[in-house]
Amino acid sequence: MTEHKYTHIHFRQQMMFWGLAFAGLLAFVWLFKSILLPFILGVAVAYLLNPVVCRLGQAGYRRKVAVFIILFGFFVLVAAALAFIVPVLFHEIKGLVDDLPALINKMQAMASPYLARLQSVIGQDSNGPLSLMGQNSDAAVGAAKALLTGLKGGGTALTNFISVIVVMPIVAFFILLEWPKLTQWSTDLLPRQHMDTILDLLKKIDTKLAGFVRGQITVAVLLGVIYALALSVAGLKYGFLIGILSGLFSIIPMVGSTLGLLVSVIVAYLQSGDMMYVALIGGIFIAGQIIEGNFLTPKLVGNSVGLHPLWVFFALMAGGALFGIVGMLIAVPVAAVVSVIVGFLLEQYKKSPYYLGHAGAGTRNNGPDSTKKTKSSKSNKSNKSDKKSNKSKK
Repeated sequence: MTEHKYTHIHFRQQMMFWGLAFAGLLAFVWLFKSILLPFILGVAVAYLLNPVVCRLGQAGYRRKVAVFIILFGFFVLVAAALAFIVPVLFHEIKGLVDDLPALINKMQAMASPYLARLQSVIGQDSNGPLSLMGQNSDAAVGAAKALLTGLKGGGTALTNFISVIVVMPIVAFFILLEWPKLTQWSTDLLPRQHMDTILDLLKKIDTKLAGFVRGQITVAVLLGVIYALALSVAGLKYGFLIGILSGLFSIIPMVGSTLGLLVSVIVAYLQSGDMMYVALIGGIFIAGQIIEGNFLTPKLVGNSVGLHPLWVFFALMAGGALFGIVGMLIAVPVAAVVSVIVGFLLEQYKKSPYYLGHAGAGTRNNGPDSTKKTKSSKSNKSNKSDKKSNKSKK
């Protein structure tokens, strides 16, 4: 009884300690969220590139040299991509802002006969919601134009982000350089009693993150490039912008391609009115899905256990609502951690008396076979004891 009471108190103390540690982490992120962005990006880049650095180390390079080579090549590649992409995106955003009122008016003109027919079918008067939709089109145009003008005028935010680009490489360099020491230091801090369990959970978390970060994000970037180039070559207005955004949203499987397909088909129809051209634009996204499903995902993601799209979608929205862009950046790692811990807790629950019942608390198998084995073992023990008693009497 005393030992059970001590175990219960010890467990309660552990839960209190880890709960306070988690609350402290949340408070830290909340207080310093305005300056955490370059550090989070630096850690993400280091996590992404660490396997490549390790391979160079195995090839005989010193770790400092390998880190410098990989980081330099990575940031040169990123800078070259941004130098090409940013001007094109800015040009297309500017064109979209200028053309938006005309596009909305054209969509309203195309939809008004159908709205009138629907209005007559349901017997709605001139003050109904469908009529108000047409009357308030000017307000919608103004609101949409103001929104996109704000996006267009986001030069200040972009300038602030450049300061992040200055700090992020420094953070990534030192994290990559000290990665073995940091992992060893973290391992030494683990509670000795639960060390094997925690290391097993960390391995599962790494598997999920590797499947998502090093797999799904790479697939999304490649899809964005494919869609952007294909739509631009096909002559779709704002095609480069739509393609890049479709690729970025493809971090959540199927979401980016579906949204890109819908927007592209609408823009293609408003641009030409030719159904063959609309079919061509739709075929680009169908081809993209074929390439993704048969080549990109099997090669880059493979059979690694990733995160469910709905869970990723919820995590991104929750992280953005709580901590802004910093929350969206840490949403996926947090989602991986929570997913693994919840799976572990469910396994422990299924082994506990709460799931098995008090009768099955002492045994892991509760089926009829285990009952038969128990009865047979008891009968064998009684037979052996009878034989021993008979021998002693003799």
